[in-house]
Amino acid sequence: MTITKEAYNRIELLQGTLDMLILRTLVLGPAHGHEIAKHIQRTTDDVLQVEHGSLYPALHRLERKGWLTAKWETPKEGKREFKYYRLTPAGKKQLATEQSKWRLLVESIARVMGGETA
Repeated sequence: MTITKEAYNRIELLQGTLDMLILRTLVLGPAHGHEIAKHIQRTTDDVLQVEHGSLYPALHRLERKGWLTAKWETPKEGKREFKYYRLTPAGKKQLATEQSKWRLLVESIARVMGGETA
């Protein structure tokens, strides 16, 4: 996942951030990969764009850890099957852990960045 507003802003996000964003997105309900990526993009006003090359390995990793389940389904209005991902109880617990760590990190960085400079 990269920040894409300006070319020089293309930096890799902290490891684990994508996992946290996926888990948070699935709190809203089951979704397939494209829906997850679009939700992240929309809710960040296009600042974060999740590439498929990052998204699907992350989804499979989270599934292996037992934080997600996946099932092939055909939407009511569609003809094509999609693999829908759902958050498990273990995934909800992990999300709570990740959110706590994220808040601590953000607060810590804000204290450093908010300090007076010479």
